[in-house]
Amino acid sequence: MTIDAEQFRAAMGSWPSGVTIVTSRVGEEIHGMTVSDFSGVSLDPPLALVCASKTSVTTGLIEEGGCFGVNVLRRDQDTLSNKFASKKDEFKRFEGVDTYEAKTGAPLLREALVNLDCRVVAIHDAGDHVLCVGEIVDAQINEGEPLVFFRGGYGHFESAN
Repeated sequence: MTIDAEQFRAAMGSWPSGVTIVTSRVGEEIHGMTVSDFSGVSLDPPLALVCASKTSVTTGLIEEGGCFGVNVLRRDQDTLSNKFASKKDEFKRFEGVDTYEAKTGAPLLREALVNLDCRVVAIHDAGDHVLCVGEIVDAQINEGEPLVFFRGGYGHFESAN
C-alpha cells in the first residue's frame, strides 16, 4: 500500500526547499516553469538534476533542445515564482522579465540569485515526471538571500554572515 497524493504533498511540503525557475529554448521558442525539485548531483563532472512534469511545455523544450537553465530565485522574487508557476498566461511568462542567452542557448533570468547553464546528459522516466540531468557548463552567482518554499508558502533564509 502506498500513500495518496494529498499525503505525499503534505510530507514533501514539510521539506523546505529553494525556489528555481527552469528555462529552455528550441530555436526562437522559449519557456520556463517554477521548480522546487532541483539538486546538485556531482562535482566531477558538475551535474544538476531537475524533476520536471511530463506534461509541461518546458519539459518538451528541454528534451528537444538539449539544454536548460536553472535560475535560483532571491527572497524578493515570489511574484516571479508565481508567474512562472501559473498556467494562466503561460506563454506570456517572459514578458517584462530581463533575460540573457546562456552558452547553451537557454534563457537565463538576469536578476536571479544564481544562474546555471546546463547541457542535458540524461533524462530518466520517474512516474509522472522525468529527471533531467544536466552538465553545468557555466554559473553566475549574485549577491542576495534565497527564496524558500515550505508547507505551501514562501519564506526566506537569513545567512549567518
